[in-house]
Amino acid sequence: MRSHTLHCAFAWTLALCLPVSCLAETVITRADLNIPLYSARDLVAPALAQAPPRQADSPPVEVPPVLSPQVETLQPLPPMAPIYTVPAAQIEKQGSQSLADVLRGMPGFAVNDVGPAADIHTGTYYRGSSINQSTFLLNGRPYGSNISTYHGATDLNTLPVESIEKVELSSGASSTLYGTEGFGGVVNVITKKGKGPPQFKAGAEWGNYSQANYQASFSGSTEQLSYRVGYQSFLTDNRYYVPEASINRGADGLLFNGDTYRNSYSGNFTFDIDPRNAISLDVTKILSRRGLLYFGFPGSCSPTLALQCDRLDHDGLNLGLGSRHQLGAGEDSVLTVNLGYNQDYFNTYGPTGVRFNRTGTLDTSLLSARVEHDWKSAPNLQLRYGLDATNNQLNSDTLSTLPNRAPFNEVENRAVFNGALFALASWSVAPSAALELGVRQTVNSRFNSYTNPSAGFRWALSPGVALRASWVLAQRNPGLDQLYVYDTVHGWLPNDQLVPETGSAYTAGFDVRFSDALEGKFTYFGSGLNNRLAVVTGQWQNVGAVATNGLEAAVRWQMAPQWSSFLNYTYTDARILTGPESGLQLGFVPYSVGQAGVGYDNGGWQANAQITYGSGSRRAFFNFDSTSTDFSPPWASLDLKARIPINPNLAITAYVENLLDIPYERVNRTYTPGLLYRIGLQTSF
Repeated sequence: MRSHTLHCAFAWTLALCLPVSCLAETVITRADLNIPLYSARDLVAPALAQAPPRQADSPPVEVPPVLSPQVETLQPLPPMAPIYTVPAAQIEKQGSQSLADVLRGMPGFAVNDVGPAADIHTGTYYRGSSINQSTFLLNGRPYGSNISTYHGATDLNTLPVESIEKVELSSGASSTLYGTEGFGGVVNVITKKGKGPPQFKAGAEWGNYSQANYQASFSGSTEQLSYRVGYQSFLTDNRYYVPEASINRGADGLLFNGDTYRNSYSGNFTFDIDPRNAISLDVTKILSRRGLLYFGFPGSCSPTLALQCDRLDHDGLNLGLGSRHQLGAGEDSVLTVNLGYNQDYFNTYGPTGVRFNRTGTLDTSLLSARVEHDWKSAPNLQLRYGLDATNNQLNSDTLSTLPNRAPFNEVENRAVFNGALFALASWSVAPSAALELGVRQTVNSRFNSYTNPSAGFRWALSPGVALRASWVLAQRNPGLDQLYVYDTVHGWLPNDQLVPETGSAYTAGFDVRFSDALEGKFTYFGSGLNNRLAVVTGQWQNVGAVATNGLEAAVRWQMAPQWSSFLNYTYTDARILTGPESGLQLGFVPYSVGQAGVGYDNGGWQANAQITYGSGSRRAFFNFDSTSTDFSPPWASLDLKARIPINPNLAITAYVENLLDIPYERVNRTYTPGLLYRIGLQTSF
């Protein structure tokens, strides 16, 4: 197993020296960005109000809203755990084509299933926790379903990126408010609303490997109504050369069955009943068709090795109806009500050889309801409390003509209800100190009742430095498919005796404002997880414990009005504590990930450069001439992005990814193609 001592030493060195000397020697800054990655308000305690004001020629900073759908509520007391925000302008500048693209530029994320040769088996991880151990929200309500296996996990590539207003990443007490699964964190995606006179915007991009991306939207507002509808279409065939050890390598040396096609539609309508009451409706519809890549398997779409030709169809629908009400005569009491419907249809199908075929269908629907009261009951006390409920229905149909799998063919209809009461209190116990206590009491129709508390603390040592800490007790329940559904693709058996994954997650760190233009967040994070879920000898099992510890640094530097930069680095030691893999790093979780870049923005002209680094991860299984301790090699990618205005309504965009044209193994035998390019046009009128 690769030693990670050097990674750890580097992480501590970075955390200690970055505020003063390392940054001064670095030209590695963010590709986007004259809009902050996160707000200065998040970085400091109330005592920082005494700090000098921001200079007039500096760009404004954005204050992330409370994680509530569609509408701004009361501004909370400073957070006890770091909050990161990526606004729409930044998403556009970095050239993101999916939500997964957005997340891989944020601190702590290792996104393996995005871009060419994206293998959905290898997943997305945040601070060492899988996508199923984090909570994903769309406008404050659940996005995704109770499905946990590879073909049912939240698909981050399908949400229409052109409709995203901002993405908020939080941890700590967010799990108290939005669910107990938050070993990792909570990701809330807020969609755009219409503003001002009617406006039509459109864009088109074309790139190598038959890549095409089309976007269009129409939006506007009247005195009481805002409206916005959007459309996005993306396709690529991903036919490029890959090494002999790669997955899905054909006889011609090219990747096969890696094509992707998706259409997405979105709409948002908000009606202001009066100045104190509003209702909103938003809808997202996706249609996705893609080939499936199987990490580590050789072969081709020949009759004898047709395993590699499986396809995945995914249709999704997310509807939300929300209302916001300011109670009383003041601004210190806000009631929000949200109703949601989420439907996901996954269908996996393909041949297993000359004569045999298989199909696996998972059709889920999720109904959700939430009522929350946000009340600043005193100048130094803020309360957030309420209730939420979800009902998840799974209909599955598995069919295989392979003789040894046919006996497991089945139709399942299962449902699970989950209801919770939650409360979070934040006190300013002193001018420079704040305390946060929360609790979530959950009733689950499958796993009975359980309690999850949380706590946090923040102390401003000076006008420019604040310490913070958070802790939360977490629980992630097995998915309905893991409990009841036979996986005909892999031959994995369900297990209705599974118990929840339980444990805790915690952070400690400090936020620093070195100047009005230079801010940083430095965090130690950790988690302990028991009853980890994994497949053993072809069946889902609770296999043991994992302890995760790591360091995270996020720095933003506005070097000049037109020049901005960023630097993110995360070190993650996700160590298996029990079982045959005891002492090993979790598979697919790299020890180190980092991003850095510099950006220029002036008068519509934009130029951005970004470096992305991954230390490599444990391949874990399905290896060639290697063992379970084998790691993929480290890699780095340099990306350039530019926008050139032709006139106020038309611009040319250009993106070059992996400028050095060095193919690398992203994770477990999935290889990038080397240099990628896109050329596009943007227009608005």
